[in-house]
Amino acid sequence: MSHPSDAPDRLTVLVVDDTPDNLSLMSNLLRSVYRVKLAPNGERALKIAQADDKPDLILLDIMMPDMDGYEVLRQLQAQAATANIPVIFLTAMSATEDEKIGLDLGAVDYITKPISPATVMSRVRNHLELKRARDFLQNQSRYLELEVQKRTREVAAIQDITVRAIALLAETRDNETGNHLRRTQKYVKALAQQLQTHPRFSDELTDAAIESLYKSAPLHDIGKVGIPDRILLKESKLDYNEFEIMKTHTTLGHAALVKAEEGADYATAFLRYAKEITLCHQEKWDGSGYPQGLRGDAIPISARLMALADVYDALISKRVYKPGFSHAEASGIIHRGSGSHFDPDIVTAFGAIEAQFQKIAIDFADDDGMASAEVYRMAQEFAAESSRKV
Repeated sequence: MSHPSDAPDRLTVLVVDDTPDNLSLMSNLLRSVYRVKLAPNGERALKIAQADDKPDLILLDIMMPDMDGYEVLRQLQAQAATANIPVIFLTAMSATEDEKIGLDLGAVDYITKPISPATVMSRVRNHLELKRARDFLQNQSRYLELEVQKRTREVAAIQDITVRAIALLAETRDNETGNHLRRTQKYVKALAQQLQTHPRFSDELTDAAIESLYKSAPLHDIGKVGIPDRILLKESKLDYNEFEIMKTHTTLGHAALVKAEEGADYATAFLRYAKEITLCHQEKWDGSGYPQGLRGDAIPISARLMALADVYDALISKRVYKPGFSHAEASGIIHRGSGSHFDPDIVTAFGAIEAQFQKIAIDFADDDGMASAEVYRMAQEFAAESSRKV
C-alpha cells in the first residue's frame, strides 16, 4: 500500500544519520508532508543525491563513521549536479565553532539535537521555499538568456540578408555576379585570420572584428548604384572623364552609409568597417590609389584586405571584356604588386594561404561569369598545390 508522502508532486527530503532511531523519528515527522528518503551513512547519501530523482533538501548528521557529515557536504558541493541541493546539518554537536564550520562549508542551516519538531518543520519548509524561488529565477534567467540568443541570431540574420540584398542591388547594375560578393568576403576573412597573430594586426583583428569585416565586405561596391549605365556597363576601356566618374563609386557608397548611420543611436563596428571599405578599397600602398591618395598604414586595415581580395577576384573572373586569368597568373600579379598596390605583409599572408583562395574560388565559382575550363584548370592547380604541401 502506497503512503501519501510517495505522491510524485511532493518535494523530497533526504535524511542522513547512522542511528536507526533518528532515521525513524525524522521519517515519521516529515512523511506527512514530504517524500522522505533515508541513508544510514555518507556513501549511501551521495548515491541517492547523485541519482536522477534527486532530493530537494538534505538533513545531514555530522558525527558518522567512515565519512562524517562535513565530508559528505564537501563532496556534494564539488559536483555540479548536487552543489545546489540545500543541506541542513542536524547534529548533537552544539558548539559555535562546529556550526561555523558547517555554514562555511555551504550548509544553509544548522539544527542541534535534541530537535524541536516545530523548528525542524519550519526550517525545512522555509529552505524549500527559498530553493523553489531560486530555481524559478534560474529557470527564468536561462529562458531569458536563450531568448536573447535567439533574438540576437535573428537580428544577425536580418543584418546579413539586408547587407546582401543591398550589395546584390549594386551588382545587378554591373558585369559581376553575386558569387563575387561571397568570394571576396571569404577571401577577406581568410586573410584576416591568417594575420590575426601578426604583431602589426593582432590588436585590431580580434574574432569580433573579423566577423564584422566578413559581414561588411559585400558592401564595398554599393556606390556603383550611382554610376551611369553608359559608364558602368561600357564594354570597352573608359576614357579619362569616364574613369573619373567611375572612381566616385567609392565616395558615393561611403556617403550613403554615413547618411544611413545618422539615424542610429550609436556607432557600430559593422558600419565602421563598411564605411572604411567602401571609401578606401581602391587606395594603394604607395599612395597612387583613389579617392584620397592615402599611403601605407594611413589606409585602414579593412580596406587593405579588401583591396587584395577584390583585385584577386577580378583577375580570375571572366568578364565580357576579358578572359579569366589562371590562379598562377593572378598570384604573380598580386605578388608583383607587393609594396606598390598592396601592403607587403598582406601579400605574404596571401602567399601562405593561396590554396585556400583557390578552394574558395572553386567552391563559389560563377555559373556564367567564369568559364568551366578555367574552373577545371584552377581545380587541377589546387590539387597539385595540396599534394605538394602534403
